[in-house]
Amino acid sequence: MKLTSSILFAKTLLFPRSLKKSVARRSLVGAIACIAICVIPLVVVVTVVNGMVQGMTERIISLSSNHLTAYVNRSRDASKKLDELNLLMDSIKNEDGVTDVYPFLENNALASFEGFRTGAKVRAVKPEIFTENPDYKKLFKVLEGNINDFSAGTKNAVIGEHLAELLNIKNGQTFSLVTTKKAANGSIIPKMTSLRVCAIVSSGYQELDALWLFIPVDVGFSVLPMESTLTSVQIKTKDAFSSDLWSIKRRLNTRLAGTATVFSWNELNSSQFQNFASTKIMIDFIVILVVLVALVNISSALVMLVIERKKEIAILKSLGGSSFGITLSFLITGVCCGSMGLLTGLPVGLLLAVNANSIVNIFEKILNIFVNVKLLDPSYYLSEIPVYIPWGRLALISLGIIFLSLLVSLIPSIKAGKEQPQELLRKS
Repeated sequence: MKLTSSILFAKTLLFPRSLKKSVARRSLVGAIACIAICVIPLVVVVTVVNGMVQGMTERIISLSSNHLTAYVNRSRDASKKLDELNLLMDSIKNEDGVTDVYPFLENNALASFEGFRTGAKVRAVKPEIFTENPDYKKLFKVLEGNINDFSAGTKNAVIGEHLAELLNIKNGQTFSLVTTKKAANGSIIPKMTSLRVCAIVSSGYQELDALWLFIPVDVGFSVLPMESTLTSVQIKTKDAFSSDLWSIKRRLNTRLAGTATVFSWNELNSSQFQNFASTKIMIDFIVILVVLVALVNISSALVMLVIERKKEIAILKSLGGSSFGITLSFLITGVCCGSMGLLTGLPVGLLLAVNANSIVNIFEKILNIFVNVKLLDPSYYLSEIPVYIPWGRLALISLGIIFLSLLVSLIPSIKAGKEQPQELLRKS
């Protein structure tokens, strides 16, 4: 029995000339529909989760740790004087592979406004970072105020949306920042600084920027207690995921030995990225189980088809058809069922995934008629789902579905190939 004969027989199994309804035919259609229905949410979940993880990763790398971070030794002048820090930045910027550098001071403080108080993560940065750094321009959204008012020498501050809500403060209002300083006798006493809000911003990921408060770096040196402040240089390279990142880090550590220690973004955020990776693996595992359950329908549909087509199998075998040819025909039928379900569900799933934000907004509006709820709470998720279609993962999932279709079709196909024509014709 030639391959073309097996394909033609498989074609008649899938698309019989007779329009007469049969249990096996309904089972095949049901199996295809079931696979399509399972593939749709599968594609949506994988795409949405990938978009969320990509969006969170992008914000953590670009806004928090950058590609590389050089932490300055507190015993060095660069951790206490802006001029010395600028000299260190010039030295780092001359390294091959480094595209830009930014000064960065970080400490915790108490923010107070008209009876409202909360802790704040003070970040002293170069004022131009919001307009010159493409990542800051892209990922930070200015909700109130004018970011151009954030300039050197001014006691203007840029605060996060959640911090503004905690303080119940608006753009243009002045609040107090409580830090510490050393008294003449060596004791630690409070130091109060008045700052004016010039802009309220959000990165769309509140878990990251909830308590962020930005001040100009020159003001940071005068406001923050330098003995407890982390002074660093954030380093941007051509690609955060390039293999060259490690060689750049190694060269910088050699050059800055004793002055600063350089860490990569994945070293500083290893626990978060491990959590993201384990989440992806768990979702993939659940997805495989769901699809496998749906594909079992193909096996049961083929069993029904073998029972219905016993007479045709007997005739083919009596005319010289081989067991392998018959088995191959049913295997082709099973794989085609899986492929048809995949080709039906995949485009629908992609269409829903691309429009996920609009769909979520519609559901949110409907739910808010009955109860006030926010489906994408920025306290835990991104306020908007970035659309990053994982073509590679979807291709692997598609190949997996086709392979599993072949796998679940094996037993009924082999059984069909082993049928004896004499016995079948005698019973007929």
